[in-house]
Amino acid sequence: MALTGFQLFPGRVGADSQHALVAAVMSAQTLAPFYRPVTPGGQAMSVRMTNLGAVGWLTDKTGYRYAQAHPITGASWPPIPPFLLQIWAELTDARAPPDACLVNFYDAGARMGLHQDRDEADFSFPVMSVSLGDTAIFRIGGADRSAPTRTVRLSSGDVCVLAGRARLAFHGVDRILAGTSRLIPGGGRINLTLRRARPA
Repeated sequence: MALTGFQLFPGRVGADSQHALVAAVMSAQTLAPFYRPVTPGGQAMSVRMTNLGAVGWLTDKTGYRYAQAHPITGASWPPIPPFLLQIWAELTDARAPPDACLVNFYDAGARMGLHQDRDEADFSFPVMSVSLGDTAIFRIGGADRSAPTRTVRLSSGDVCVLAGRARLAFHGVDRILAGTSRLIPGGGRINLTLRRARPA
């Protein structure tokens, strides 16, 4: 199944840069700690979450939205590392930089159900994802939830871009293959998802 607008760049982030990004995330989470969000239906998600950038994506019982501050500490989100902004500029044709970077931490057993990224102001901007740590079994379909899906293994250092027709594709993470990477102390996977949330 080919999906126009979905691009995978295997191993795009080298080993040294992977270590630097993990260090940056761990440093940032001292200011914006990981927390376990809940869905509007009140169900706790299996991933832990934080954000980088001018705004961050949130979910709670009041709904989905972008906000300028951490929901628990009230502090502003730390900035997006320049390396991520550079990759965005190199791999996308977006006319403005991302202003949000969602950071999801997957422990063994964590997953992410099929969903669309549609809380942003302008869907002409792509979504870019950077994988760090254990390999994920990523599933992607079409613009309708009932569309056929395919699975892709996302290993540490892989980057994928959802643009064009793939921008609103349903996608998710079926499972994490624990022990496939030694990048993150204690194991797990960090996924960095860059978006342009506000109008350019």
